[in-house]
Parts: sequence; C-alpha cells; structure tokens
Amino acid sequence: MVAALFRYGWIMDVVIKRSSRRRKTVQARLVEGIIEVLAPAHLSDAELEPYLRKLCQGIERQSDRHRRPRDDSRLEERARALNRRYFKGALSWQRISYSDRQKRWRGSCITPKGIIRISSRLKKMPAWVEDYVIVHELAHLQEPNHGKRFWSLVHRYPLAERARGFLMAADMLSETGRRKDPEG
Repeated sequence: MVAALFRYGWIMDVVIKRSSRRRKTVQARLVEGIIEVLAPAHLSDAELEPYLRKLCQGIERQSDRHRRPRDDSRLEERARALNRRYFKGALSWQRISYSDRQKRWRGSCITPKGIIRISSRLKKMPAWVEDYVIVHELAHLQEPNHGKRFWSLVHRYPLAERARGFLMAADMLSETGRRKDPEG
C-alpha cells in the first residue's frame, strides 16, 4: 500500500508493507525520503492509523533535528530575498527561525521584538506556500493587525490567495486543523 501522509500534518510518501510473518510489532524507517512501514498483515488500516501517526511523528522529529541549523540560514536568506522583492528591502527583524511548536501550518511574528517563527511543517510544503507565510509574517513587521493595509502588503506576493487556499485545505485535512463540518 502506498499513501501520502497528509492527514497527520505532513506531506510525506508512505509505503506500508504488510507481512503475514510479522505478528505484533509495527516498525517504520526512512528510506530515501519515503517512510516505509512494516506491519502485520492482520491489522486493518484503522488499527494501523495510531501506529502510523506516532511513528511518523518520531521520524519527523528525528529528521528535523539534523536539518535545523542549515535550514534556519536558508530561511533567513529566503526572507531577505522576499523582503527585497516585495518590501523594497525596507523591513528588518532580529531573528527568523523554524519552530516545531507551531500548532498549525503558519508562523508567528512578535512585532515589537522583530522575532518571526515559521512552522517547521512548511518545509514539506511547496516553496511558493512557504514564501507566502514568510511574506505574511514580514508584513506584520510593518502592520501588526490583519486590516486592509496589512492585506494590501501581503497581496504584493502574487500567489497569496492560492497559497491561502492551499493552507486552508491543509488545515481541514490535518488533525490539528480539523474543523466540524458546518453543515453536519
């Protein structure tokens, strides 16, 4: 069984290999960027789901630890480029970094201190979506609220609405962003 792990908050390919010889244990490993899950053949998809969530979160944490320093410098470079392109280089900040503590796909900005945190989950998203979130947080440095002026700054990024729609869909599909069906 091959699946894309999206419901749990990440976009990663998952290959589930079932074995009749495996009786109790479920095991996962990262093989060339794909999560390979070894599971007993008798487990249904519903029974396997909690194992998948836990194992994939562990793999995610483990791989994030190894990438972080280089990724933060790449994020800084990307923010500088977006600042030049959409804000004429007018913005400054103290720190921009990835954070594992963001509950959703987005980021946060502490405007008075100039500290921007971007969810590490965005590393699995298309670059244009991550760029949108960076532009969104950079706009908060100039305009702390979500008023008309703020949105006019954000919409300098041409893929802003497309990225917002992508993130809304991701929120609806992820466990942390699941909302009740408004019609049900």
